[in-house]
Amino acid sequence: MHDGHIHTPFCPHGTKDSLHKYCEAAIKHQLTGITFTEHAPLPHSFVDPTPNQDSGMKWSDLDMYLKEVSALKNEYKGYLDILVGLEVDYIEGFEKETTLFLDEFGPKLDDSILSVHFLHIDSQYVCLDYSPDVFRQASVLLGSVNSVYTLYYQTVLKSIQAGLGHNKPTRIGHITLARKFQNKFPASHSFMTELMSILTEIKKKGYELDYNGAGTMKPLCKEPYPFKEVIQEAINLNIPLVYGSDAHQASSLMNGYDELLPHAELVKPVKLRYGSW
Repeated sequence: MHDGHIHTPFCPHGTKDSLHKYCEAAIKHQLTGITFTEHAPLPHSFVDPTPNQDSGMKWSDLDMYLKEVSALKNEYKGYLDILVGLEVDYIEGFEKETTLFLDEFGPKLDDSILSVHFLHIDSQYVCLDYSPDVFRQASVLLGSVNSVYTLYYQTVLKSIQAGLGHNKPTRIGHITLARKFQNKFPASHSFMTELMSILTEIKKKGYELDYNGAGTMKPLCKEPYPFKEVIQEAINLNIPLVYGSDAHQASSLMNGYDELLPHAELVKPVKLRYGSW
């Protein structure tokens, strides 16, 4: 069992639980491996719209993060398979900067995730999952709740299709994050047509899917990302599913694992490259 989506004390909006605390918790849960996937620094020219501008790791912390996680590999060798990774944001309009970042830092990674958190609405960006109030703001700007869901799924599809260089992440993160506040802002339908387009493109590219348990812990969501009907279609397409707790504290390892489809076959992340320092 491998948890392929774990954050760290380098996350500015998470806890300060140590890397060792995460590793010891993983061993306690009898995990065989984990991937640390801290939020990558955002492009230099991108202005983080969140109040504390804390969506991504500080640029000044990146080298230390990579070095410290890499050092854990030898420390836990034989006890826990540790992969060095990042969760990289796809931000529409910043593809060139993201590609340059991946060209430089991608070879240092074992594993990575490509996720959408920011939506480009008119001349501004909105962090979709920041809060219910921000989601409401997006729905006002776009004219309806359904339009927010539509734009989110369109942006996820663009992230899969985007040419981000040879080091582009090959696992797509929490593709139904638009449903994080669904119990307060429900859509009128499930958007299965849009989600099938996303799955079809993931299959075409040979990518993996983040089967993310964090949504089960969110009071306005109460389901994994993605939900069971989407996962069943992914299984039908033979898309590799990688479990991710999306833990931002050590006690959150195994988030939502018991609520995943019992017949979903989970795999370890495909290691396409190996980093070294």
